[in-house]
Amino acid sequence: MMIDDSHFEMRLARSEDDLMLAQRLRYEVFVDELGGDGPLVDHHARRERDQFDPYFDHLMLFDRSLFGNQCVGVYRLMRQDQAQAAGQFYSDSEFDLEPLRRTGQRLLELGRSCLHRDYRGGTAMMHLWTGLADYVEKHRIDLLFGVASFHGTELATLAKPLSFLHHRHLAPPEIRVKAHANRYQPMDMISEDELDRVEANRAIPSLIKAYLRMGGFVGDGAYVDHAFNTTDVCLLMDVTKVSKKHLGLYTQSKATA
Repeated sequence: MMIDDSHFEMRLARSEDDLMLAQRLRYEVFVDELGGDGPLVDHHARRERDQFDPYFDHLMLFDRSLFGNQCVGVYRLMRQDQAQAAGQFYSDSEFDLEPLRRTGQRLLELGRSCLHRDYRGGTAMMHLWTGLADYVEKHRIDLLFGVASFHGTELATLAKPLSFLHHRHLAPPEIRVKAHANRYQPMDMISEDELDRVEANRAIPSLIKAYLRMGGFVGDGAYVDHAFNTTDVCLLMDVTKVSKKHLGLYTQSKATA
C-alpha cells in the first residue's frame, strides 16, 4: 500500500472520541489479529480497553485521507505522576519494578504500541518514534520501559528467541526487573552454545529488535499472559544514552508489541 505522508497527523489524544478511535485500532490488532481478551474488552463496540486507559497519555497517528477510523497508530505513555494517580504502572502487574524506582530516574512506561496492518513496513512507525522522542524530550525522561509481547503462550515455540534475549540482552543488575513468581517463566531454556542464533533472532518481533538495536535490555524472566494470549518480556532502555535523533528516526520496526 502506498502511503502519502502529507496525510499524517501525529498528536496526543484530546478527547474521549480520540480514545475510542485508539481503542478500536487496538481491538483490530490485539483482539482480531492476536486473539487477546480481557475483562473490560468491549466486543460489541469493538474496543480494546482496560482500567489504566484514563491515566495514560495516548500518542496517536492519524491518516486524514481515510474514511472511517483515521487512527492508524497508537502508543500508550505513562509517567510516574500518572502512575501514582493510577495506583501503579501497568507493568507492575507482571514485573517487580522496584529496581527502576530505586534508581531515582524519571521513568516512562510504554505500552499498547500498534500499527494498522496496512501501515507496517512503511514510514508510519517513523512518525510514532518521532512523536515518542519529542515526548521524551519534553518530559525529560531518563528511562523507558514496558511490556513487549510474543504472540501465543506455547513456550516450546518461543524457547529460541527467549533464550537469545536472556543470553545476549539481559539488563544490568541495577535495573533488572523480574517477572512475578505466579507466572514467571525462565527464559534460558536453551544453553547459549546450543542455540541457533540466526533462527532465534528471526523469531523476535521487529519492535523488540528496534529497542535492542538502540541499546535496550530485557528483564529477568517472561510472564505468561493466557488471557491476552501472549508471552511478555519487560523491555528497558536508558534514553540518556540514546540520542534524540536516533530515537526519532529509527524506522525498521514493522510489528506490534
